[in-house]
Amino acid sequence: MIYFLCFILFSIGIYGVLVKRNIIKLIISTMILNYAVYILLVLMGFRWQGQAPVFAADQGIGFMVDPLPQSMVMVSMIVGLAVTALLVAVAMRLYQEFKTFDLKAIIKTKIKNKPETDDNA
Repeated sequence: MIYFLCFILFSIGIYGVLVKRNIIKLIISTMILNYAVYILLVLMGFRWQGQAPVFAADQGIGFMVDPLPQSMVMVSMIVGLAVTALLVAVAMRLYQEFKTFDLKAIIKTKIKNKPETDDNA
């Protein structure tokens, strides 16, 4: 059931990336995709009534939570934050240049203002 909810969250993110043309909505959709992957990775390492992966003399190693997905999520959170910051910086620069967040309007403006090339060179 929880994996299905993760799939729904991932589907919402994919829908936003494929359908929305506003840059801010695209950034939010990529963040939703990231969160869905984080949840999936944490769920893959989850064990019901599992113990922390700390070795002690009186603790057996048979029923511990897998620490690898947790570390992967920590690293991917840092990378996701860096990618989100880069996307926000690009969106701010595009807004300064074109005064809109709409991708179709940006593409139309870019095509309309395309400089003519000289073929005689």
